[in-house]
Amino acid sequence: MTTELRRLRNYINGEFRDAADGRTIDVINPATGEAYATSPLSGQADVDAAMEAAAAAFPAWRDTTPSERQKVLLKIADAFEERAEDLIAAEVENTGKPVALTASEEVPPMVDQIRFFAGAARLLEGRSAGEYMEGMTSIIRREPVGVCAQVAPWNYPMMMAVWKFAPALAAGNTVVLKPSDTTPASTVLMAEIIGSIVPKGVFNVICGDRETGKAMVEHPTPAMASITGSVRAGMQVAASAAKDVKRVHLELGGKAPVVVFEDTDLEKAVEDISVAGFFNAGQDCTAATRVLVHESIHDEFVAALAKAASETKTGQPDDEDVLYGPLNNANQLGQVSGFIDRLPAHAKVEAGGHRVGDKGYFYAPTVVSGLKQDDEIIQNEVFGPVITVQSFTDEAQALEFANGVEFALASSVWTKDHARAMRMSKSLDFGCVWINTHIPLVAEMPHGGYKKSGYGKDLSAYGFEDYTRIKHVMTSLG
Repeated sequence: MTTELRRLRNYINGEFRDAADGRTIDVINPATGEAYATSPLSGQADVDAAMEAAAAAFPAWRDTTPSERQKVLLKIADAFEERAEDLIAAEVENTGKPVALTASEEVPPMVDQIRFFAGAARLLEGRSAGEYMEGMTSIIRREPVGVCAQVAPWNYPMMMAVWKFAPALAAGNTVVLKPSDTTPASTVLMAEIIGSIVPKGVFNVICGDRETGKAMVEHPTPAMASITGSVRAGMQVAASAAKDVKRVHLELGGKAPVVVFEDTDLEKAVEDISVAGFFNAGQDCTAATRVLVHESIHDEFVAALAKAASETKTGQPDDEDVLYGPLNNANQLGQVSGFIDRLPAHAKVEAGGHRVGDKGYFYAPTVVSGLKQDDEIIQNEVFGPVITVQSFTDEAQALEFANGVEFALASSVWTKDHARAMRMSKSLDFGCVWINTHIPLVAEMPHGGYKKSGYGKDLSAYGFEDYTRIKHVMTSLG
C-alpha cells in the first residue's frame, strides 16, 4: 500500500491554490530519502497572479502607519511562538534537522528578528529637514520600494524567509516569496499563519523550481529582487534584474577563514570551531570550514580537531545526541562526496570522508589536512560537514591565505593578543569578523558580504533600509 502524499499549495491573494496548470513535484524528506508531500511547480500564470495580488495590495499597505505595521509584525511573532511546535515539525520534515536544535536555535531567533523589525518600522532615519539653499526647505522621505520578489534557500528555510519578509513588510512593501523546491513545507505553513494576520495580497508564497524563480525576477512588477543562494544563481538574478534596472539584494556563498594563532586557548578553539563547522551539516555560508593554523600548533590542532570530529554525531531528527542531520538533497550529497573523491594526493583525510548509512543523505564529520591554497576544496564552497586545515607561518601569510578566495562573507580570528586581533579584523576582507568565536548572529547587527558573496545586508537597521528608497522634497518659502 502506498502512502498518500500531503499536498502543499501556493498562497496567493489570501487563498491557497494549486499551480494553474496542475503541475507538481515530489518533496523528499532528506532524513529518509522518501517523498512525503507534493508541491506546486508554479509557472508564468502563477507568478502573474501573485505579482498582480501584491501590486494591488501595495498602495493600502504602503499607506499604513509605522505603528500599524509594527502591531501586525508583533502579532506574527506571537503567532509563530504559539505555533512553534507546528513550525518545528514542518522544518524538520523539510530538512531532517535535529528537533531539539531546531527548537532552541532557530525558532527563538526568528521570533526575536520579527520583533526587531517591528520596532525598526518606527525608526525611519534621515537627514534633518532644513534650508540648504536660501529660500528653500528640503526634507527627506524614506519610502517602501514596492513589490519585492524574494527567493529563500534550503539550508535555513524558515529563518531565511523571516530575514526577507520581516524587513520588507516592516518598511511597507508587499511580498512574493518562493521557498526552495526541496523545502517548501515550513514556508507554506508560514503563509497560513501570516495570511490570517495581514490583508490579502500583502504576503504571497509560490512554490516551484529555478524556472519559477527566474520568472519572478524577470517579471516587470517587482521593484526589488532578493535572493539567498549560490553565486551562480546570484549572477543570473543580477543579469535578469539589469534588464529593467530592478534593485537587487544578494546573499550568496561563503568560504569563511578561521585564523588560529599560537597563543589561543587551543582546547576551547577546537571545541567551538568543530561545532561552528559541523552545525547544520556545514550547510551555512558562514560555517567555520576553512581553518588556518599557525605552524607551531598545527599538528596538535589537527589531532584535536580530528578527535572532536570522531566524537561528533549525525543522525535522525529525534536523536537528542546528534549535532546535525542529513545533507539537504541527493545532489548536495553528491557534491560533498565529489570534493572528497577529487582530493589531491597531498591531502590527508584525518576523520570522516564518507557517507553514513544507506537511508537519507547523511555524511560523516570530516577533517582534511595537508592542503594548498589553490586546491579546489580551499577555493570553492563545499557546503557540507567538511573542515579543511592549512598551516601558516606568520600574520602576513595568514592574511594572504584568508583573503585569497573569491568569497567575502564571514571570518574569525583566534588569539589572546588584542592588538593582533584589531589588525586582523581591519585587514580581513569579509563582511563579518568574529574574534575568539564564530557564527553567532544578533538581529541588531548586519549580515552580508563582499566580492562573490553578494551585496546588501540582512538583519539590523541596514537590512531594513535596503527595503526602502529615499526621496528629496524641496519647497519654496516664497
